Amino acid sequence: MRLVTYRSTVESEARLGAIVGDLVVDLALLGAADGIVLPATMLEFIDHGPQAVKAADALVGKFADGFPVGTAWPLANVTLLAPIPRPRKNIFGIGLNYTEHVAESAKSLDTSPDLPRQPVIFSKPPTTVVGPGDPILHNKNITQQLDWEVELATIIGTRAKGVSRENALAYVFGYTVLIDMSARDCRRAGQWIYSKGQDSFAPMGPWIVTADEIPDPQTLDLWLTVNGAEKQRSNTAYMLFKVDELVADISQGITLEPGDIIATGTPAGVGAGREPQEWVWPGDTIVATVEGIGTLRHPVVDAS
Repeated sequence: MRLVTYRSTVESEARLGAIVGDLVVDLALLGAADGIVLPATMLEFIDHGPQAVKAADALVGKFADGFPVGTAWPLANVTLLAPIPRPRKNIFGIGLNYTEHVAESAKSLDTSPDLPRQPVIFSKPPTTVVGPGDPILHNKNITQQLDWEVELATIIGTRAKGVSRENALAYVFGYTVLIDMSARDCRRAGQWIYSKGQDSFAPMGPWIVTADEIPDPQTLDLWLTVNGAEKQRSNTAYMLFKVDELVADISQGITLEPGDIIATGTPAGVGAGREPQEWVWPGDTIVATVEGIGTLRHPVVDAS
């Protein structure tokens, strides 16, 4: 399933929906029409575990010939928010997780040229998250080096503590697209959170694709353009630490909970690694795609 958080009007509350063709189907309202109770928000839905996905899938299938009035809207007529508009915890970011990105970072960002022996983990606060089409904020008083990174993001579905790599994918709820924006000149004593944690620096969406639709997350092409010019293109097969390794590794010391987000790293092609270096500025447009999931398109706007 493709699951969204949406608003049907500007004034309405954020609600959980499923994409069916060119429609957004409100799962809680559809359930009520059939006498079934389903959560109205994404985090509540994830909390219910795999059985919620099965129940929702069966419910949507039951009404495949026509949804009751007031339970579905044309996708073009609703506003999509980030699938998880306000994560409960910081996003787990993974640095230096593609071989060629390690090399370009070593040249331009003073990181080690050696391949990491363990995942490099940082975090992005919940306030970094914005939804499809929302502006990415550029504050020239803070940064002159705003950079892009396309990433596959993994959404945890079941509490994971000390899990094995062999079982790790069973704890995954689904996947989405995330753009890890970075103010390269805002690193402080080697620490990344201010560089990567500013408001709007984690565009996410346009939906979550549930894990049953993506049995192998290591086969997905991903790419990013700026103003129509391709800057990044790779495949998740080239991750140094695969999704199952990341889930297993983090869970050894930090309990992963339903709704937690792991941004799995970016391939080569970031602005800092180019010769000469390139940055984005107000008026630019960033478009990021992960195969089998979807596309994000975001304007960069002046926030100074």
